[in-house]
Amino acid sequence: MRLDVSTRSSGPMFDGRAMRALNAYVDHLERNLADTGRTILLDELDRVLKTQTPYYATRIKVIERTKIWDSRVKYGPWLAGIGSRNYPVTKFKGYDHWIITRDKLNARKVGIGERLLRRYTGRM
Repeated sequence: MRLDVSTRSSGPMFDGRAMRALNAYVDHLERNLADTGRTILLDELDRVLKTQTPYYATRIKVIERTKIWDSRVKYGPWLAGIGSRNYPVTKFKGYDHWIITRDKLNARKVGIGERLLRRYTGRM
């Protein structure tokens, strides 16, 4: 007795559509997380700065689609509390706006990723 079994491989998993959709998802997720992080950071600055000049806020940008930075503004490290002129040289210990942004973004990233993934699963 003999049984021959054969299969036919077709569909998005085999013709590359699923891989293209996953790559597009990862690109979109990275951009979305960076933009969300920038928004959180600007909100934190609004919360901690009593008198704000727009210069520092306008220098905060998303670069390379995945990084948030302050364009190396001279007083950026001082505001963050990591500059050479912070405590013990002065009483100002800095704001925790970067740390709070990181923590809030980490708390939100799973939900952001899951909502975005729902848009892409139909393509796979």
